Amino acid sequence: MAQGRYANIIIDISHEKVDKTFQYKIPEKLLGVLEEGMCVLVPFGKGNHLRQGYVVEITEKAEFPDHKQKYIEDISRGSVPVEADAIRLAAWMKRNYGSTMIAALRTVLPVKRSMKPKEKKKILRRMTPEEVRSLLGESIRKRQWAKARVLSELCSEPVLPYSLVTGKLNVSPATLRSLESEGALSIESESYYRNPVKIETAEEGGKQLSGEQQRIVEKILSDFDAGKKSPSLIFGITGSGKTQVYLSLIEGMAERGKQSIMLIPEIALTYQTLLRFYKRFGDRVSVMNSSLSAGEKYDQYERAKKGEIDVIIGPRSALFVPFPDLGMIVMDEEHESSYKSETMPRFHARETAQELARMKGASLVLGSATPSMEAYYRAGKGEYELFTLTRRLTGGTLAQTSIVDLRKELKSGNRSIFSRKLQELMEERLKKKEQTMLFLNRRGYAGFVSCRSCGYVMKCPHCDVSLSHHMGERLVCHYCGYETAKPARCPSCASPYLLGFKAGTQQIEEQLSRRFPGIRVLRMDKDTTGTKDSYEKILTAFAAGEADVLVGTQMIVKGHDFPNVTLVGVLAADLSLNDSDYRSSERTFQLLVQAAGRAGRGDKPGEVVIQTYRPEHYSIIRAASQDYEAFYKEEILYRELAGYPPAAHMMAVLITSPDEKKGEELAGEITRRVREVTCAGKTDAAQPSGSPAVKIIGPAKASIGKINDVYRFVIYCKSADYRQLTVIKDKIEQYAGTLMPGEESVQFDFNPMDSY
Repeated sequence: MAQGRYANIIIDISHEKVDKTFQYKIPEKLLGVLEEGMCVLVPFGKGNHLRQGYVVEITEKAEFPDHKQKYIEDISRGSVPVEADAIRLAAWMKRNYGSTMIAALRTVLPVKRSMKPKEKKKILRRMTPEEVRSLLGESIRKRQWAKARVLSELCSEPVLPYSLVTGKLNVSPATLRSLESEGALSIESESYYRNPVKIETAEEGGKQLSGEQQRIVEKILSDFDAGKKSPSLIFGITGSGKTQVYLSLIEGMAERGKQSIMLIPEIALTYQTLLRFYKRFGDRVSVMNSSLSAGEKYDQYERAKKGEIDVIIGPRSALFVPFPDLGMIVMDEEHESSYKSETMPRFHARETAQELARMKGASLVLGSATPSMEAYYRAGKGEYELFTLTRRLTGGTLAQTSIVDLRKELKSGNRSIFSRKLQELMEERLKKKEQTMLFLNRRGYAGFVSCRSCGYVMKCPHCDVSLSHHMGERLVCHYCGYETAKPARCPSCASPYLLGFKAGTQQIEEQLSRRFPGIRVLRMDKDTTGTKDSYEKILTAFAAGEADVLVGTQMIVKGHDFPNVTLVGVLAADLSLNDSDYRSSERTFQLLVQAAGRAGRGDKPGEVVIQTYRPEHYSIIRAASQDYEAFYKEEILYRELAGYPPAAHMMAVLITSPDEKKGEELAGEITRRVREVTCAGKTDAAQPSGSPAVKIIGPAKASIGKINDVYRFVIYCKSADYRQLTVIKDKIEQYAGTLMPGEESVQFDFNPMDSY
């Protein structure tokens, strides 16, 4: 218990001007009760309005005279305290990602409010069977039929579920209380945890590991025992059994009394991953993700805190589950961009996991068939230990891959989404009763609508983006949600030729039905997976053979294992190459290799068809041969020449304002101050001597210059030294803190995953 009469508190207001601690006196009633991490109510500001805040320190040292100190009002009842490690991690995130402390605290606290436990009631017989039968006879004579129904059941059953009695027997609580007062029965309650895991399967022992797998497991566990905790990168081809390695590592941690976190890139992967882990660990495994109810989240949080589970599975938010004795963090498909937060603080799970592992004395294991440039670069520098898996567990080979030039298909008169080769191979699979996966990195009818006469494009009136064409002739903005009916004629020239460019998953589904009558199709994208358990239902149905083809966006290419899938078609491989982003080649390569890896995972050989308008691009050529190292060598040269991550670090500074002129002026002033800090490419006194120069790009309008009537401007700063960028960030924050609170905002994104 922390001792002291004063508490330093972070106020729950996400504004830079109050992003500091405020000291309050601890009242008598809370002395010896208040702890660091607790959420409290405090009077704040001139009006002394009650605000929530978090206690980050309890001290005897007063920062101001007692008469100037305000008292804490009370502990915020029902709130969940922040663990000390979580406070330290939040402080690290604030320093490294340019966030407010309160935003960082909210991030590391996956559960904000405590929840009442779920209760099960039961009715226990308190009389002998003979006494119950006597009372039953009396109830019948008095025509007390409700009492009689309960007593009749109690004659043969000493314990009855409360819900059965009040439900099927139609007995009121008042009747039960009357019987309780007569001593015939008692009503007892027992609390239980809400369990989000809906799996009923017997536990299985671990599979026999290959020599490659066994060596990795033994080395990582022996390094842990020896106190060597440097991160490990497992680079294994698709189907090489990385999951079996993870299972064995986590089992090793459980044997040592340690808990583990298993990170997956998105919820869509939860079910298959959970099934594999549940077979090994039973109810000692659980999940944490955004699809859980508030009660389910709270119960998993409490179970983890008490050490009642060995492993938690989930996306990046699972990283903050408070295990008392964390031994390992495993990050599967570590290359996925979904590990980067899109809201403040814009943290990356890879870096944050590394810091958490350091704080907890745990091991960090990264795994991928297509490692991120960052991870492989660090492995090459010796910062990560590299392990490789080179053989598929089935003993089979990688799928045979064909590249189809769509330009030639068009010239030959084929205007279908499906190339002739893909159509032929799909017909073969239908005859053989084998399955096909079709991948398109687009959603629904997500194409723009333009006039074929004058070229006018239908745009959102609030955002600098085109509207997307959806079913029911609706036009939708995917940024602000604006929706309108598609006009019959062009608003600019009144031409009737206002048409949509349709290249989405819905259209593919419809074209499949026309091309292959009777074909069974499942579609998996954001539109079909919006409800709870929708991922599991689609994947389970496909695994059970209820569909011939699974059509989907990139969520279908991540980690799924379907032994009967022998054909994968990538319908528009080069769409992601058209992104105005330095990571576009890397993303394209990763998506294609991951997609190709879904074929031939059983004992049947697999085939892959990659359809593209750019068959000569190195990312497509290398993906077809699944040659990661050749791709890496070409891509890293480009990154080094251009000064992009991982060869250097980059910070994006995003300035937003509802007034275009004010936003532009603020962006210009920030750029001027940044240039002053860097002294025209040289470091100031705050920088380590000999640090390399900072390159500044901008200010410029963001690629989407307006969203929801808010204008966006961006500045990019690049440096080989991350510390230089954090110094610049601190200087900008100091300047922003001198501004009057207005509608302008400044946000930071280190090593961004997307262009602004």
